[in-house]
Amino acid sequence: MKRFTFGATVLFAMVASTAFAQPGDFRVVPFEFDPFKTGLVKAAWLTGIGCPTNANTALFTSSGDIVAGTFADAGCPTTDAKDNRFEGLLLAKTGPTANFAISGASLKGLDGLVITATTTLGFDIRKALSQANPAGSHCGAGAPRFNITTTLGFTYFIGCAAGSPTATSTGFIRLRFLASAAFPQGAGQPPLDGQTVASIFIVFDEGQDTGPDFFGLAVLDNIAVNEVLVGRGPTTGK
Repeated sequence: MKRFTFGATVLFAMVASTAFAQPGDFRVVPFEFDPFKTGLVKAAWLTGIGCPTNANTALFTSSGDIVAGTFADAGCPTTDAKDNRFEGLLLAKTGPTANFAISGASLKGLDGLVITATTTLGFDIRKALSQANPAGSHCGAGAPRFNITTTLGFTYFIGCAAGSPTATSTGFIRLRFLASAAFPQGAGQPPLDGQTVASIFIVFDEGQDTGPDFFGLAVLDNIAVNEVLVGRGPTTGK
């Protein structure tokens, strides 16, 4: 539980100096928090690592010919229509979890969003078949996770392992999280349901010493808020 306090405290301090876009302009902006300059975290949208839907392929045949085809990953049945470069969000933390450094992303443009019993968050994660699979992206109880801070100053979190799979494949898993079920950061906090969002972050602060994969890296795509999907960086696909 200590790692949750670490991440939330750092990010709450960041909120005070962060300007958010107007409601409806939903963007996912990567960040790296590395105050001691360890160089062991990375967050970036990269082309070619996201979930492919209707992707063009050039396939070798047994006769040595190359034929055109298409490929769609069943783990992401819908996608960001403006993502034409198959971008994915790389989040990495190399080395130990105890290192005071975070990779993550800020979900901008959601200030004013009121959390209700039906508000959902989500993402597609590059991992085969199940969250418990030790191969592929890290998907633990603490990372990657959503941190939700409200206008009352309370923070709530919900980790990757708590998500409900809605589509799976050998490439990606689609996970959905009921925002109102997020865990309170501190004792005595009121229920999240009915509160107004000040900020939402995706936080990745678990390193290579944390199972079940001991990988310290995740690839996400199609970040979702109430089924509005963002699968590209803030400067692409406009």
